[in-house]
Amino acid sequence: MEIGGKNFDFPLLLAPMAGVTDVGFRALASFFGADCTVTEMLSARAMQHNPKKTEYMTLTTEQEKTKLAQIFGHEPDFLAKAVQNPLLQKFDGFDINMGCPAPKIIKNGEGAALMDNLSLASKIISTCKNSTPKPVSVKFRKGNKTENFLDFARMCEDSGADFVTFHARSVAQGYSGFADYDAIASVKAKLKIPVVGNGDVLDENSLHKMQQTGVDGVMIGRGTLGKPWLFAELKGKANIDKMAAIKKHISILRENFNENWLKLYIRKHLLWYSVGLPMAANLRQRLATCDDVDKCIEILCDAMQK
Repeated sequence: MEIGGKNFDFPLLLAPMAGVTDVGFRALASFFGADCTVTEMLSARAMQHNPKKTEYMTLTTEQEKTKLAQIFGHEPDFLAKAVQNPLLQKFDGFDINMGCPAPKIIKNGEGAALMDNLSLASKIISTCKNSTPKPVSVKFRKGNKTENFLDFARMCEDSGADFVTFHARSVAQGYSGFADYDAIASVKAKLKIPVVGNGDVLDENSLHKMQQTGVDGVMIGRGTLGKPWLFAELKGKANIDKMAAIKKHISILRENFNENWLKLYIRKHLLWYSVGLPMAANLRQRLATCDDVDKCIEILCDAMQK
């Protein structure tokens, strides 16, 4: 399939994750083999009123070879302005979020709430397509009030989407239970445009199960938490220097943000990086209470050497 003018046999994409896919994390994912990375969700309306926040969330590195900006909102005009925003022109395309299950997003009629309003969702997609020469994709779920994913998928295609990403869970499921791979296969069978499968790809076995649905590519999200090198593992690459990767993540963030911000933000990543290490419970407590980033690196490094 084609993403941003580049052709891939079967691309592995890093999913957009709020508070996770920062500039450093996306760089690591790309280094370890992600064929395409996606930013955190960017509010189309906030982009007009608070461009500084958007600027921080759209920082990139040369490591990201193919990258998409994910935008969300419910007002076609604001979304059209978003794809034309100068801050986003360094990206290879745009992904419209129509699948976020967060209550505050749903309440505003955005994210997965748009699955209940196919006419508005269609207008948003077509308006964005008419506002940029770059590809536009759509990410959605099985449904919000009803599981109308097949009708929604066909609407996306008819409205001009270049490809879709289908997270095969309903809004009610959130991130619990299991992704419905039969539903993914049914969407793939109905559409002519490429379909990217999303949900529960954690290792080679789950990747193989996803491939059996017939999808054109896979987007991986939570499986990369504390494990941005998952892409390398899925591509059969070994000899991963995990500690060097963690240090690189922190180094990139330090180049762009101040230390006070970093020491608070990086904790969740350090806790994810600590999963599976010896005496993990004690290790997590030490990392959670440590107020010095360099000391945290030492603690984590010692744990990895045991």
